[in-house]
Amino acid sequence: MTTIALCQIPVSPDPSANLKRVSEALARAEGADLAIFPEATLTRYGRRVATLAEPLDGPFVSGLAEAAREHGLAVIAGVFEPGADRVHNTAVAIDDRGEVRAAYRKIHLFDSFGAKESDLVAPGAEPVVVELAGTRVGLITCYDVRFPELARALVDRGAELFAVIAAWGSGPLKEDHWVTLVRARALENTMWTAAVGQAPNPAESSDGFGVGRSMLVDPLGVIRSDLGTAPGVQVVRVDHEWTAAARATLPCLEHRVL
Repeated sequence: MTTIALCQIPVSPDPSANLKRVSEALARAEGADLAIFPEATLTRYGRRVATLAEPLDGPFVSGLAEAAREHGLAVIAGVFEPGADRVHNTAVAIDDRGEVRAAYRKIHLFDSFGAKESDLVAPGAEPVVVELAGTRVGLITCYDVRFPELARALVDRGAELFAVIAAWGSGPLKEDHWVTLVRARALENTMWTAAVGQAPNPAESSDGFGVGRSMLVDPLGVIRSDLGTAPGVQVVRVDHEWTAAARATLPCLEHRVL
């Protein structure tokens, strides 16, 4: 078993306010081995990310690490790192001792639905699987979930769980897209999938980011938990024996040809 806290928080433009929300959420995550926070937990999207981006030894990630150590659980959260000419949209993975174990730089940038993330963000190049809380976790960030080849690459690198973090944009059918894509990545790979999005933030609603709907999906695509739209923390359990049972019933990974 791996016990996970789905931490669906609203995100402010102010990193210090967001770090406070992280600490408050971790205090509610009692019994969890791993807490997952949304994409862009550092600050909301916008031109501000160019000036608020921090290196991984900066104050925000250091604050995440201190909180992880204090509460004795691993943490995954979205930050922005400075780059050569643009920032990186990074999922940072921190263990329960407060050590940064991995950083995944988002590969697929959201140049869709009228947005152009690539104006501000430089793409990463490498899929990342990290061991946290005794589980090999494959990292997926928001728009990445539309690309099944990334999820399959994580399977090939030994992932036992997908962690999908997002600041999903609102709009017609967008929430349906989120739910469908998260379930599809779980089902086609017979993989537990923990997907965490930003809760809507009424104070910042004009940018449209954050639909909530954080969820845990089992290896047969069944939603085991769904947080809806309100801010919240929910502790859920991943049963790795169920993965083996699902794959015995549906051995699609063994049936791959390409």
